[in-house]
Amino acid sequence: MKRSHLFVIILAAFSVMVLNAGIYKQAWAVEPVLIGAPTAINDVSGSQQRKSLIMAAEEINAKGGITIKGVKHPLKLEFSDTRGGEPGVPVSEGVLAYEKLITKEKPAALVPGDMRSEVVLAAMDLFTKYKVIHMAATAMSPKYGAMIKENYDRYKYCFRISLDSRHSANLSTGYMAHLGKEFGFKKAYILMEDVAYARAVGNFMSDWYKKNGWEVLGFDALPVGTTDYSISLVKVKKTEAQVIYVVSSTFYWGAMVKQWATMKPNAMISGAIVPVASEKAWEEFEGKVDSVLQEYLEIGNMPVKNVPKSIEYYNAYKKRWGEGIITHHGPAAAYDGLYVLVDAIERAGTLETDKLITALEQTDYRGVMGRIRFGKEDHQAFYGTDPDKEAISCVIQWQKPGKRVPVYPKEIAEGKIQLPPWMK
Repeated sequence: MKRSHLFVIILAAFSVMVLNAGIYKQAWAVEPVLIGAPTAINDVSGSQQRKSLIMAAEEINAKGGITIKGVKHPLKLEFSDTRGGEPGVPVSEGVLAYEKLITKEKPAALVPGDMRSEVVLAAMDLFTKYKVIHMAATAMSPKYGAMIKENYDRYKYCFRISLDSRHSANLSTGYMAHLGKEFGFKKAYILMEDVAYARAVGNFMSDWYKKNGWEVLGFDALPVGTTDYSISLVKVKKTEAQVIYVVSSTFYWGAMVKQWATMKPNAMISGAIVPVASEKAWEEFEGKVDSVLQEYLEIGNMPVKNVPKSIEYYNAYKKRWGEGIITHHGPAAAYDGLYVLVDAIERAGTLETDKLITALEQTDYRGVMGRIRFGKEDHQAFYGTDPDKEAISCVIQWQKPGKRVPVYPKEIAEGKIQLPPWMK
C-alpha cells in the first residue's frame, strides 16, 4: 500500500511537470502581439480613441486573435498618455511618451498617435530609429505625408489612416460651394485654433474663398483654451459675414456656439466643433445648436445609413461604453486603424517590419469609414465622397426637433441644409 501510494505521488508529480512544460510551450507559441497605443487619454478624442481600440481588441480576441502562419495570437494593447490637447504641455513631453513606450514595451506597431501634428512630426525620426510602424489616426498636418514622399526610405514606417488637413479642406470647400449656389453666400469669417493643422486648413480655406469669388472678412487664430469668443462674434456682426467657418479640435469651442446663438449674427456656423458632435448636444446646449453645420472628419463617428458598417460600429460602441461617440475626429480612425494593422499582419504572416510595410501598402479594407487604401508614396489613406471607393467624411446639420441630419456629400445625404431661423 505504501509503495502504491508513493507511486501515485511520483506519477502525479511527473504529470504536473509534463503539464507545466506544455503550458510554457503553449504560452510561447501564443505570445501576444503587442500594439502600442500612444494617445491623449485625457482629451475627448483621445479618450474615445482609447475606448474604440479596446473595443476592437476585444472583438478581435473574441474571434480567436491574430493568425500568424496558422497560429492564433491574442492581441494586447499598451497605452501611453501623450497629453496632447492639454494647454501648456510641450511637444517634447509627447515625444518622450512615444520613446518610453517604444523602448520599454517594444510594440509591433503604434496606433493612433498624438492628436497634435507638432508632436507626431517631431516623433517621426523615432519610428525610423526603432524601425516601428506608426499608424497616425488623428494628427492632420500635410507635412507628415510630404516627408514620407520626400524621403521614403527614412520615413516608410509612417502611415496615416485619418485624413489630413487638405482632405478636410476639400470637404469644407465642397459644401461651401453648395452654400454659395443654394443661398448666394459670398462672405466668410474664419475662426480657428492656433495650432499647426488648423492654420493649414484656415489658410487653405482663405485662398479657396478668394479664388471662388468670396470675401474673407476676418481671420482670427485663437489660443487653445479660449472660452470667450464675443470679440470675434462682434466683428462678424460688423462685417456682415454670412458664414462663420470654424477649425478646432478641443471642447472649449462649445462656448462659441452658445455665444453665437445668443448674439445671433446674420451668419451660419460651420466647421469642426468638438462639443457639437455629440448626439446629446441638442439637449446639452438647450437647442442652441439649431442649424449649426458640423463636420465629421470620418464617418463612423457619425453613423450614416448608406454605410451600414458605420452604424454597426457606432451602436457597438454605444452598447459597450454606455454612450455614443461625442467627437467628430479620431475614434473611427483608431478603430479601423487597429483592424487594418491586424489585417496586414495576417496577410504578411509575420511581424517583420519591412514585410508589414509592404502588406500595409497593399491594403484594401472595407471599414467603418468606407474603403481604406493607402498611397504608396505618402502612405496617406485615400479620402473622397464615395464610400465604395475611399474613406469619407460628412457634414450634418442640427435640425428640429433635435436631429443630426447628414447633408453632405450627396452620396450619403439624408436631408437638405436649412438657414437659422433669424436668417430667413
